[in-house]
Amino acid sequence: MTYANQLLPREKVFRDPVHNYIYVRHQVILDLINTPEFQRLRRIKQLGTSSFTFHGAEHSRFTHSLGVYEIARRICNNFQRNFPSEVAGDGKWDDSERLVALCAALLHDIGHGAYSHTFEHIFNTDHEKITQQIITNPGTEVNAVLSRVSPNFPEQVASVIDKSYPNKQVVQMISSQCDADRMDYLLRDSYSTGTSYGNFDLTRILRIMRPYSDGICFDMNGMHTIEDYIIGRMQMYVQVYFHPVSRSMEVILNHLLLRAKDLYHDGKLEPELTPYLLLPFFDDQFSLDDYLELDDGVLNTYFIHWKHSDDDILSDLAHRFIDRKPFKSAKYEQENLETITRLRGLVADCGYDPKYYTGVDNSFNMPYDSYDTKKEIHDAQIKLMNLDGTLVGLSKVSDLVRVVTNKIVSEDRFFFPREFLKSDKQTDLFLPVHEQFRKYIKNDHIINE
Repeated sequence: MTYANQLLPREKVFRDPVHNYIYVRHQVILDLINTPEFQRLRRIKQLGTSSFTFHGAEHSRFTHSLGVYEIARRICNNFQRNFPSEVAGDGKWDDSERLVALCAALLHDIGHGAYSHTFEHIFNTDHEKITQQIITNPGTEVNAVLSRVSPNFPEQVASVIDKSYPNKQVVQMISSQCDADRMDYLLRDSYSTGTSYGNFDLTRILRIMRPYSDGICFDMNGMHTIEDYIIGRMQMYVQVYFHPVSRSMEVILNHLLLRAKDLYHDGKLEPELTPYLLLPFFDDQFSLDDYLELDDGVLNTYFIHWKHSDDDILSDLAHRFIDRKPFKSAKYEQENLETITRLRGLVADCGYDPKYYTGVDNSFNMPYDSYDTKKEIHDAQIKLMNLDGTLVGLSKVSDLVRVVTNKIVSEDRFFFPREFLKSDKQTDLFLPVHEQFRKYIKNDHIINE
């Protein structure tokens, strides 16, 4: 028996709050889970700073990755039971694609770094490219495991991640408008945050999902289940992912790392507070091994030390982040940019460096992006299959989805120290400036929340 076909003597199960059990039968999957690169995901939160808003959001990229694997496994089982390929090229499911699909599902997020997206913004990393590096680099244990399947198997798995793999069914199973990744994070994030916005009927969606020659589609009679999924995703972005407090803590985290980087380059960071594991990133000369050394806990340890820095800004920002002291924020429209400039000036007048104590942040997401082009059917659309086998884009037949098609869920916010909105008794020293600050927010229609 080849390694690719090697099954465990008895299936391994992981208890999971979302899927109940996650089943592992392939030896290669268990071996991948046990690699240090995959185990690192236990130490990286799935939702980053959202746990400052929703205290239950402590789940990790590890749990999410197992969940994506489990959904992909169920999809493969459904396809093999109901749509097995009979002749090559018939558009049905070829079960020889199962292993590459399961490995890609399991490893799709393995390149995420500490505090994922904030870290990427500061240090110009790309988690998808790093995911592919971890998979294809001969120095990783992940690559060693995959190479035991076949010499070119790591490249095959990596090509699913970058969407160049020739079988579109496998690619869309992992990355599409309704894929295993999105389905797991909506259910898991909803569960962990204690909200219900992201709940949808997973069993029904998997039941109506089917392969066809150019990817994956859904039975027409399941349209309303897909509608629930789309609306739930939109609500999760509005109510959870784009929550102002979570975004505020991201701004502080961003500015904290930026201040440390600036101090280091200016030679002003105390030697005893030097974050040695971050230096390759400060110098923009990091290796894959440097990247894999980092996780949320490493950064938090540095932040705790930085609270005791002689630099007032670094110390204060570390205190605000570790002890959860978020900035306040106000929504604004693009025509209010001149007012934002004035507000930055007032912050500076009070002795705060606006580079580190103010910020603008734009939340951006399309709940259903149909890529409405001249093509009747586009690869990015969710496609429904009629009884006669013809396909139609979801937004063509669903009034509900048509309303949100290409609708941008976006909100611009200006962030600033909460001291500027304290009562007069607390701000006697800067009372005139604070009053002027509040006046601008009120009179120029910037909405404080």
